[in-house]
Amino acid sequence: MAVPKAFAGEKLIAPGLQPEEVFIESLIEERPVEYVMPSGREELKDYDVVILGGGPAGLTAAMYLERSGLKSIIFEKANVGGQISITPVVENYPGFASIAGKTLVDLMAKQTMDYALVLQGYDVKDVRKKDKGFEVTTGRGIYNAKAIIIATGAGNKNLNAKGEEKLAGRGVSYCATCDGYLFKDGKNVIVVGGGNSALTDALYLDSLGAHVTIVHRRDAFRAEERLQQAVFQRNIPVLWDSVIKEISGDRIVEKVKLEDVKTGQAKDVKADAVFIAIGYEPYNNIAKKLGLELDEEGYIKVDDKMRSSMSLVYAAGDITGGIKQIVTAVSQGAVAALTAFEDIANPYWKKAEGG
Repeated sequence: MAVPKAFAGEKLIAPGLQPEEVFIESLIEERPVEYVMPSGREELKDYDVVILGGGPAGLTAAMYLERSGLKSIIFEKANVGGQISITPVVENYPGFASIAGKTLVDLMAKQTMDYALVLQGYDVKDVRKKDKGFEVTTGRGIYNAKAIIIATGAGNKNLNAKGEEKLAGRGVSYCATCDGYLFKDGKNVIVVGGGNSALTDALYLDSLGAHVTIVHRRDAFRAEERLQQAVFQRNIPVLWDSVIKEISGDRIVEKVKLEDVKTGQAKDVKADAVFIAIGYEPYNNIAKKLGLELDEEGYIKVDDKMRSSMSLVYAAGDITGGIKQIVTAVSQGAVAALTAFEDIANPYWKKAEGG
């Protein structure tokens, strides 16, 4: 993988993590990946739909909106693509047996930018409901919209262990479904956590043939009883009352240092991978400002058409909770866009009110 930002002289040629072949091509040609953006909208401030978040859900939503005849714009605070852009390899997206996350993001972004404007590095400060539509305040101006799609996603909770960041993507993973296949058939893997996600990951990895050990900082699981029973029936080892203090290895994960939270005793355990499943943090600041209904974990509540508790506000992708996969985000982005099209044309809430 390339360094986070690479320059050729004074020119930025590789923003964010890139597969080696893409990085080399950018270095040789001394240019970053180019996108084709629709012209004529640079000064436009009034849109049918404003999309918050440039991950798979947001990119898909913009494409579907534009193909429905609605003008849309995406505001992405960080890097287009979200967490996929820092995923070394994606092996479970239909149509690609194996593809670098950044490459997949580039393909999605290029396709979307043939239709809609994507503004990277634009932080949305506030969204306000007005009599007719919404007012979106960014660090570079105020935009108006008839509807809003929130696709801001969610981030993995980190262990904050030494070596975790350094070895991310090199044995440290936050998604067993995404990366588990790389460690099948006898590899020693550690799953950290004691909730539903952690035990589901452990069972999945065990099914692949990996040698799984669960590390949990408490003396009992918080997961559903059926998952606990499945773990015990498969005799998956559990290290109770333990935390990971350090993950080490030269270029890939080689071992972890564990500490007993009760005795303070430390020991090293060999490992080929560490799967961290201690929860997610939804990026719900805008949802809170709008007063949307959230679930107990902070995710936006939506119906089967991606409608939130406020009319003309929709949510898609990881911000809605549930299964956090690229295919899920893409599907929800399409549904949110088509629902927005239907609602703008025929407001369902007015019919319910007798309007």
